Amino acid sequence: MGGACRSPAGACGVIRAVLGLALALAPLGAAAQDRVVSLGGSVTEIVAALGEGDRLVGRDTTSTVPETVRALPDLGYVRALSAAGVLSVRPDLILAEEGAGPPATVELLRSGGVPVVTVPDAFDAKGVAERIRVVGEALGAGDRAEALAARVTADLAQVEAEAATRPHPRVLFVMAADGGRILASGTGTAADAMIRLAGGVNAVAGFEGYKPLTSEALAGAAPEVIVTMNRGAADPESEPDDDRAISSLLSNPALAATPAGRARRVVRMDGLYLLGFGPRTADAVRDLSRALAE
Repeated sequence: MGGACRSPAGACGVIRAVLGLALALAPLGAAAQDRVVSLGGSVTEIVAALGEGDRLVGRDTTSTVPETVRALPDLGYVRALSAAGVLSVRPDLILAEEGAGPPATVELLRSGGVPVVTVPDAFDAKGVAERIRVVGEALGAGDRAEALAARVTADLAQVEAEAATRPHPRVLFVMAADGGRILASGTGTAADAMIRLAGGVNAVAGFEGYKPLTSEALAGAAPEVIVTMNRGAADPESEPDDDRAISSLLSNPALAATPAGRARRVVRMDGLYLLGFGPRTADAVRDLSRALAE
C-alpha cells in the first residue's frame, strides 16, 4: 500500500490498520465473494435482479431499490467514500459503478487485496446489457445475466419503437435550480440519452455535460417540456407533491417564461429510475415517453 495513500496525515495509518484487521478477520474457509458491497444505485438493482441480493453486506447512499437493501449498512455517497468505511463490513468483493470514489479510496481498496469490479457507465441498450454482464460475471451468475440482458435489450427496442410514433417535443432537463441558477443537461449525459430514447429533442444540445444556463439561453432553448428529478425513494417523507414542486421550480422567471413554463408542462421522476440505466430502463423510457406526449 506504500505509495497509494493520499489521505491526510495520520489517516493512512488508521486506514491501513482497518484494512489489515478486515483481512485478518475474514474466515479462512469462507466461500469466495460471499460478502459483496455494491456502490451505485443501478449496480445494486442489477445485483438484486440477478437474484444475488442476499450476498450484499453494504451499499452506498444512492442504493435504495429494492426496498430490502435499505436495511444494509449505508457506507456513504458513492463519490465520497472512505476506505475504512467500506472495509468495515469486511467485503470480499466490491462492485462499483464507474466514477465511484474518490480515486484515492478505490486505490486503497484495490491495494488491500479486495477485488474491485468497475461497472462501466452506459447510456444505451448495448451498454446496459454490458453492465448486466459485468455484474453477472463478477457474481458467477453469467447465465442469468445473459437472460436479463436479452430481456432488457428486447424491452428497450420495443419502447423505442413506441416512442418514435409519438410527438417529439423540445425537452429541457433541469438537474438543479438553486438560488435562481438553472443547471441543465447538454449532450453526452444520461439525461440527454433518456430524452432521445423517449422520443424527445434536447432543447440545449449545443454543449456537453451539465452547465448553468442564462436567462437568454433559456429563452432561446424554448423548451416545450421541462424534466427534472424528485428525491423519490431516497427521501419520500420530505418530498413535496408535484404541484408545490412545480410551482417552486417555475418561480424562476426565466423558466416560467418558456413555453413549458407557461403551460406548466413539468415532468418529475425519481432520479435513480430515470437516469440509472439498469434493469428498469425500458420502464423508465416508456413512462417518460408517455409523459412527454401528454
